[in-house]
Amino acid sequence: MLFRSSAAICGALVALAVSVSVARSEVSGVHSSAVVDAASGEAIVGAASMYNPFKPGKEEGGPNTASGERYDPSVWAAAIKTNLRRKFGGVQFGARPKYALVEAVGKKVIVKINDVGPLRPGRIIDLNERTMRHFDPSLELGVIDDVRVRPLSGDYWIPGPVG
Repeated sequence: MLFRSSAAICGALVALAVSVSVARSEVSGVHSSAVVDAASGEAIVGAASMYNPFKPGKEEGGPNTASGERYDPSVWAAAIKTNLRRKFGGVQFGARPKYALVEAVGKKVIVKINDVGPLRPGRIIDLNERTMRHFDPSLELGVIDDVRVRPLSGDYWIPGPVG
């Protein structure tokens, strides 16, 4: 009985330590503009919208992204227009997701490009809910115009806001 209680307490402590380290890594994942600008490719300019396949009435996508990951509204992620797939390293099932710098309304964020889609005309990227809230906290805009998206070279970026 004592062993089971000790194991349960140990498990709880490990879970707490992991959640604290994940929270810290997300906060420390803020990149400087100079580093991101140096690593960025040529910008694509267009409109961005939000997608969430789990919200009622949404016809876009499904629960799994093009990379094979499950859609997660709480991470920094996005879907790029299908005909831009090659420019962003060929997002495809089973391949490592690619990364991009998204700039709009005076803010910058690094997102994981893990999905593609036949977005509506004029739109170049669909942001997941967390990323869209970064640019539009109330989600009232629906579409953000003049968004600049630049592919980032390399596979090991930490998604999140750029300071």
